Amino acid sequence: MKKILVVEDDADIQKLIRNILEKERYLVTSAFSGTEAILLLNQNRYDLILLDLMLPGLSGEEIIEKVNEVPIIVISAKVNMEDKVNTLLKGANDYITKPFDNDELLARVKVQLRLNKEKQENSMRYKDLFLDKDSHILYIKENKIGLTNTEFLIMEQLMINPNKVVTKSSLINLIGNGELIDENSLKVHLSNIRKKIKKVSDNEYIESVWGIGYKLKE
Repeated sequence: MKKILVVEDDADIQKLIRNILEKERYLVTSAFSGTEAILLLNQNRYDLILLDLMLPGLSGEEIIEKVNEVPIIVISAKVNMEDKVNTLLKGANDYITKPFDNDELLARVKVQLRLNKEKQENSMRYKDLFLDKDSHILYIKENKIGLTNTEFLIMEQLMINPNKVVTKSSLINLIGNGELIDENSLKVHLSNIRKKIKKVSDNEYIESVWGIGYKLKE
């Protein structure tokens, strides 16, 4: 069941949106302020956010800047084209003006959920780590880390096997691509990945298993 967060301070509109979505069997959570929305986003994972812009606490624009991986449909009374353009450029995926047509809202929700499903098929997640297969970018929360092709292959293999030790020999065979490379070369690539991670996070995400290989830290 898809989980949708509706961030709207108007109780009547909140109820209307909830009824529309629940009839389609979506699991709906309501937030009535920007601050409440961020609290819920830190505690739970959602498939979609429906977001008003004019909110008590944090504004909708501020929330958009804090959200990285969840698609956002803005539902706002702001009809100025400049507001729409700026909101989309900040990172919103779609924009609907109030008052809205119920069928149009539902159609746009279905489109974003479908697009997000396609995106997830081209990505991997483990705890705070999110690996985008298309762009070869590793995300740690909101932080982006660009990876070389070899670094990407290593991270992909580790995330495919998040609770297992990936042996040195299997990684060497993977990144060697038919060419002879040694264990020292592998260590250099792992060191480079760790250095990139260290620039954006104090956490250790990759641990060495002495004599065997590497794994993601639990």
